[in-house]
Amino acid sequence: MSVTAVGSFWLPLSPGKLLRPRMAVRSSAVSVAPILTHLQKQCATPLPVLRHVADAMAADMRAGLAVDGGSDLKMILSYVDTLPNGNEKGLFYALDLGGTNFRVLRVQLGGKDERVIATEFEQVTIPQELMFGTSEELFDFIASRLANFAKTEGGNFHLPSGRKREIGFTFSFPVKQTSIRSGILMKWTKGFAVSGTAGRDVVACLNEAMERQGLDMQVSALVNDTVGTLAGARYWDDDVMLAVILGTGTNACYVERTDAIQKLGSQMSSSGRTIISTEWGAFSNGLPLTEFDRDMDAASINPGEQIFEKTIAGMYLGEIVRRVLLKMAEEGALFGESVPEKLSAPFLLRLKTPDLCAMQQDNSDHLDAVGSILYDVTGVKSDLCARKMVVEVCDTIVKRGGRLAGAGIVGILQKMEEDTKGLIFGKRTVVAMDGGLYENYPQYRRYLKEAVTELLGLEMSRNIIIEHSKDGSGIGAALLAASNSQYQRDF
Repeated sequence: MSVTAVGSFWLPLSPGKLLRPRMAVRSSAVSVAPILTHLQKQCATPLPVLRHVADAMAADMRAGLAVDGGSDLKMILSYVDTLPNGNEKGLFYALDLGGTNFRVLRVQLGGKDERVIATEFEQVTIPQELMFGTSEELFDFIASRLANFAKTEGGNFHLPSGRKREIGFTFSFPVKQTSIRSGILMKWTKGFAVSGTAGRDVVACLNEAMERQGLDMQVSALVNDTVGTLAGARYWDDDVMLAVILGTGTNACYVERTDAIQKLGSQMSSSGRTIISTEWGAFSNGLPLTEFDRDMDAASINPGEQIFEKTIAGMYLGEIVRRVLLKMAEEGALFGESVPEKLSAPFLLRLKTPDLCAMQQDNSDHLDAVGSILYDVTGVKSDLCARKMVVEVCDTIVKRGGRLAGAGIVGILQKMEEDTKGLIFGKRTVVAMDGGLYENYPQYRRYLKEAVTELLGLEMSRNIIIEHSKDGSGIGAALLAASNSQYQRDF
């Protein structure tokens, strides 16, 4: 979930192409002020709103644990019952597949004394034709690159004799997991349309492809990126209890007692605990929404779904800002006499670029960076009043997103504490964070942490450590392969 810059571009202004004429001209500062005021009121997240979101998140978690379909939250079992503890030894691989690139990684573990001796990784871009090809073609390509990577093994990396290579597979697409080593693909997302995989076990697909490549390796753990992040952070710090991804999309997972999972029935784990993937992007209870959110949702590929994700995740923040600016341009002459036609293009300011973040961090007297970005993106020149208004809009949407994410985190902590008094509050608890939005947007991070402090109070919030765990999902998958290794008795 990395944040990448998209190059700016400029097209010559032409009345027929870039600008739509307006009916009347008004002072932009005066005429758009009511739109901003109304937006700020609708997006407000005072303490009672945050409390409601945290309480509703905890309640929905319980309902989702009781029965499948019990709430908006799927509360998916990860089947990760054994977390890495530092005793693991040997050579382990990881494959992280979650988008148009995948990473292969290896790690040499030395047990309690040496921990991580060495790591190496390689990133590979998937050719576009394979995203629309067959399952066999895609997995053969992945397995061939993995085999090439394995051939370069040397130096600090060595496989103990008599062992087969084991790999942790981070697969960030919708999967119905059936065990730590198996999961059925429900559907492809993120632009993939690979035939012959839906309804199949993705671990079997990878194992078969590795066999075809003559690669002596097997999958020991199938995880999503959030679970991998938790495991990677937990390896270094026993106080890590939950992990949150905030990037293009979002999710959260946490350590749960198996006796609290009613839908598990009699399938208890030997450790008495497991990791639950909340799939919290689907949460929707009591969120402060605007007309812009509702319009964006209606125009999305999944209307009525992933409402929490659409208010807090990077893919959507810029799109909400675009819709607000379009209304200000049409009804309040924000950019003068004409409405920039390019402002009508959906996802123009999408936070896959750092545009919003760069505009919010512009401290110059005339907001030169804001003006430059607006010119690059919309093709029009803006005055200082318009630039200030744009920054206010960005701040309003980002503030709501960060504070709601913070309330969601408190909801999870609250549920854990209610089930086991003293587990969370009153002692050090670490929340492992990853994702480009969290990593690269300082204002968003600040708003998230402020909401946590407001909800818990200054004293209690001091014990909640919100820590960035960069690219933790890759090494986390390798560590889970180790902690679920068929050779773990040897550690």
